[in-house]
Amino acid sequence: MRKAALLSLILIAAAGSAMAKTPVLVELYTAQGCASCVDANAHVGKLAERPGVLALTFPVDYWDYLGWTDTFAKPEFTERQKAYVTRLKLREPYTPQVVVDGRHEAPGLKTAEVDRLVRTAVSGPRNAPDMKFIGPRRVDVGSGRVPAGGADVWLIRYDPREVETPVKAGDNRGETVVQKNVVRELRRLGAWRGRPQAYRLAEAGDEGLKTVVVVQAAKGGRVLGVAQRGD
Repeated sequence: MRKAALLSLILIAAAGSAMAKTPVLVELYTAQGCASCVDANAHVGKLAERPGVLALTFPVDYWDYLGWTDTFAKPEFTERQKAYVTRLKLREPYTPQVVVDGRHEAPGLKTAEVDRLVRTAVSGPRNAPDMKFIGPRRVDVGSGRVPAGGADVWLIRYDPREVETPVKAGDNRGETVVQKNVVRELRRLGAWRGRPQAYRLAEAGDEGLKTVVVVQAAKGGRVLGVAQRGD
């Protein structure tokens, strides 16, 4: 078993220096109680169908005071957005916000600007560390250049289905909010120091969720690599 694990790490270390294809990560920060988020939800749902793009919906909880408690929001999603606020030198978190590859952001309602950022990211160079899932409970990350300040490895699990939520209070009272690729789990697996390393994956909390691993510069920095398990 140890020999197999070592061989896997050696192989991805050799591949790590090559150009690796990795999807562009598009993150939508939204809320069911946000009246202006409905159109942004729909647009990101369309982006999720584009090749070379992984579009994820992160529901945040800071609009719950308006009268509707978001059924999918989690504090860790809000904290992730706040890290981007600091890194991208914004005044405060807001919805709907789209962050592309941890590098650029735009209001979710400015669809032309969002599309431009996504096109630029898709056509740009992708020099990601090689990443490989080993069974259901492990992922191996190969070698590569670590940005100043270090890098982290994140486990993300999301629901690939289109989810409809009837909202019974707040600004969207009486509306049915439609969302796609809603993130349900977000966990930091550990630091990545540019050398091949294996990371253990916790068992999924719910059935039917897709598993993604993201290597990212620390504290809301640029996304270095994205891998999605095929099952």
